[in-house]
Amino acid sequence: MPPTTTRTAALLGGVLLALLTGCGTSGGPRAVQAVGSEAAALPPTSAQATPPGLPGMPPVLDSKDVYAADRGGLSPVVKDFPSRIYVPNTNSDTVSVIDPATYKVIKTVKVGRQPQHVVPSWDLKTLWVNNDIGDSLTAIDPATGRTGRTVPVSDPYNLYFTPDGTYAVVMASMDRQLVFRDAHTMKTARTVPVDCEGVNHADFSTDGRYFIVSCEFSGELLKVDTAAMKVVAQQKLPLGGAMPQDVKLSPDGSTFYIADMIADGIWVLDGKKFTTPKLLRTGKGAHGLYVSRDSREMYISNRGEGSVSVFDFAGRRLVKKWHLPGGGSPDMGGVSADGKVLWLSGRYDAEVYAIDTATGKQLARIPVGSGPHGLAVYPQPGRYSLGHTGVFR
Repeated sequence: MPPTTTRTAALLGGVLLALLTGCGTSGGPRAVQAVGSEAAALPPTSAQATPPGLPGMPPVLDSKDVYAADRGGLSPVVKDFPSRIYVPNTNSDTVSVIDPATYKVIKTVKVGRQPQHVVPSWDLKTLWVNNDIGDSLTAIDPATGRTGRTVPVSDPYNLYFTPDGTYAVVMASMDRQLVFRDAHTMKTARTVPVDCEGVNHADFSTDGRYFIVSCEFSGELLKVDTAAMKVVAQQKLPLGGAMPQDVKLSPDGSTFYIADMIADGIWVLDGKKFTTPKLLRTGKGAHGLYVSRDSREMYISNRGEGSVSVFDFAGRRLVKKWHLPGGGSPDMGGVSADGKVLWLSGRYDAEVYAIDTATGKQLARIPVGSGPHGLAVYPQPGRYSLGHTGVFR
């Protein structure tokens, strides 16, 4: 990368700092008391009546399962799209396209500098490649696989969509901003500066009225009012050097789970109260979170040890761990439309893993470009997309 790319230098510096401090205990007595791995310490669940949602948001189908729409067939919008795995290669500035039926790369698409994630649009019609250092979004037509327009957007590390479909929310990590943009034109509507470092992942409450954001380089969480486009609460995670990553809401909407690659587990947060979360350890380098097609389990990619932990929502405990043969660096990805295969990028190994969700067996290990990251499995069931690599409701 050119020495003039100051944001890249800042990013690398932030990563180094986080890694150096990740094993520390500078969080003080509060950190020691809050960290634990006992299921009994987790906040109780509650299946309550669904509150009124964000105006314009499609109504929740099942108050006990926010992912109810993800179980059935494909939306008419995507039912004729070919099934593909889209893999952004951050170091190669390309997207590898895999045919899941053959486990073969069938196309390599050149995009902008340092593509981080491939993100389905709210209306399901477009895949947006987040060219972080290239300061742009590249559109891919999932019906044809062809690239379309490239839109100038500063520092698009990650991309989400408000549940009403009005705005895209750009996670401008090194710009230290949340940027609300028109979901179709990508014109800026409001820029929200944040007082934390490395905004990267998020998920929305059941009613869509707020969302939780992880700040990986400063070990913090934000609570953002969706309609007001305003940060309403902020907290430091109770572990020195914490590095929060992916965020996922429980099916019953009571709990947010936040993967942490330094804490080696998932933080368990009551989003409504936004009190200090508890830690459930899963494996070294916990990174990505993916809900099973039946909403019963969550797959947790442990990038630092080449494994996937399986979390049971009803029992609120870890029930399995699958190790990749020969190790690996499982990172971001998604579940196949039929729920039978978990697809994950191998961040440091220039490969993609296909894992049988019934047995945990590795089905394939597919070579791709350098630095594969926010892999998208597409299409998937769901009425609309909240962004990232495919969070559907």
